[in-house]
Amino acid sequence: MLSKIELSHIPPGLSVYVGLYSDVENAAFLRKQLLDQNSDFEFAFLDARSILSTTHVLAAVFRAINDMSNGRMKSRNVHSEIVFAFNSNNNISEAYRKFGILDDTKSLLVIKVTESDPIVYQELVQRSVEGTPLEFNDANLATLSDEESIRKTYKLQAGSKASSKTSKTQPISGEARRDLEISILGLVALRGAT
Repeated sequence: MLSKIELSHIPPGLSVYVGLYSDVENAAFLRKQLLDQNSDFEFAFLDARSILSTTHVLAAVFRAINDMSNGRMKSRNVHSEIVFAFNSNNNISEAYRKFGILDDTKSLLVIKVTESDPIVYQELVQRSVEGTPLEFNDANLATLSDEESIRKTYKLQAGSKASSKTSKTQPISGEARRDLEISILGLVALRGAT
């Protein structure tokens, strides 16, 4: 199930839809559709374990749409650019390995950017994703995300402010989660600035 999210400062007529799923059983099939460049499956499929928050998602989506609008995309379409926008460096292959759907993905975030009527995409996702739909919110993302892996991906080690308040056995919350989010958003925003 895809739901529309509001994002300020994107081109008129462009809409963003997201779907969040747990217990996904057919990630290998979905990934194959992307690898085969099946145009029906032109979505950003992300492993939700690598996503910290809705703000993390919105920042990456905005960056990808902004890069598309200004002719700065490094990948083939806005959906692959969304996956790339999560990465803190300029390595597209690494972005797919760390954030994109894998054959063993069990929690999935689906993003569609379109000017078209979303009903076709909503029906396709509903038919194609074999998983439990969840509401796209911070609480659900927190249950799916792997904070230790996220810290490792962004190279935020135990000495950093964002990770010093957490333990490996306990999910982070409150101020520690906000600090981690701020650190990640800064790294993503600065990608390519040097």
